[in-house]
Amino acid sequence: MVLFIHYFNDGGSYIMYPILILLVVISALFVKALIAKGDFSKTKSLIASIGWFAIAWGYLGRTIGFIQAFDNIEASGEITPQMLSGGLKMALLGPLAGIIVFIVARLFMIILAWPQRNNIENFK
Repeated sequence: MVLFIHYFNDGGSYIMYPILILLVVISALFVKALIAKGDFSKTKSLIASIGWFAIAWGYLGRTIGFIQAFDNIEASGEITPQMLSGGLKMALLGPLAGIIVFIVARLFMIILAWPQRNNIENFK
């Protein structure tokens, strides 16, 4: 758990924690849709949109990480492996978290669509 929090802080808390919040929102929408057992089209659309937003937010973090790494290199005048790796790690953790949230969102959408597909096949 400590390692998980460490990576979240290394990825930039202003990027990683909103992605975590988006994961919680997607999970809450999924559970709400399972409990409601109705038409999932709006919920699936919302889950898809939030999943895409998580990826976009992660790549925004990557861009900010690269800019910070290059600013640090420019300010110091020389590149150290620690300086470069710190910026690159921050640049890669945001998109990774966004992609994970996107995959979870897609998985939830597949689960929500599965009963509807079975109902369509029963009418044929």
